[in-house]
Amino acid sequence: MPSLVNLAGKRGLVVGIANEHSIATGCAQAFRAAGAELAITYLNAKAEPFVRPLAEALQAPIIVPCDVRVPGELEAVFERLTREWGRLDFLLHSIAFAPREDLQAKLVDCSAEGFAMAMDISCHSFIRMARLAVPLMAEGGSLQTVSFFGAERVVEHYNVMGPVKAALEATVRTLAADLAPQRIHVHSLSAGPVKTRAASGIGRFDELLDRVRERTPAHQLTSIEEIGQVAAFLASDAAVPLTGSVSYADRGFHIVA
Repeated sequence: MPSLVNLAGKRGLVVGIANEHSIATGCAQAFRAAGAELAITYLNAKAEPFVRPLAEALQAPIIVPCDVRVPGELEAVFERLTREWGRLDFLLHSIAFAPREDLQAKLVDCSAEGFAMAMDISCHSFIRMARLAVPLMAEGGSLQTVSFFGAERVVEHYNVMGPVKAALEATVRTLAADLAPQRIHVHSLSAGPVKTRAASGIGRFDELLDRVRERTPAHQLTSIEEIGQVAAFLASDAAVPLTGSVSYADRGFHIVA
């Protein structure tokens, strides 16, 4: 798919690729097609064999581990970016997690520990990334995170991730206001449901895909490539006026009652 934007000369960090089917993969491919140079992270040694070939195909000069739960790993990523690049133009945060037993339970039964872990990994990690990115964005930049319609409407079986994504979208608005003086624009990319490894933990996810397909005006699901095109635009200077907003890449699913 041809790129709709020009990111030539820009450098970006992509966090959240698990395999070729990840939303972050579609985004990274779109960033690269638009001319950006990328740094790409993988979760751990188990994930590396799935991520490294994708990163190498995208000619990423920086491929590093990053588990936000491990003290110092996220900081080490930014230390390397500082050392080798000295600047960062955009970043994509595309990570989310909740313990399976809490994700598959009704919200009223979610444990305090599970809720805290989901919030830390899925939401607060974006704040941490923003804090580390700001010194590298002296000329301004773009921060974006991946959300879902379950942040604003109750989606069956989405459970604890609904409140967590709602917090993430509120975080985007507040960060956008905080960082506007530094010319950093902040975005929430609300993607349509995609059959990814992360989504496999959501109960009856195949049924959700069928319902979304039926309700979407064109009766089609969004692809990671299409989501990536929106992400590439949000990474560009043209997206500055949209700061703090939710941008939907869901083929109109969110407009249907």
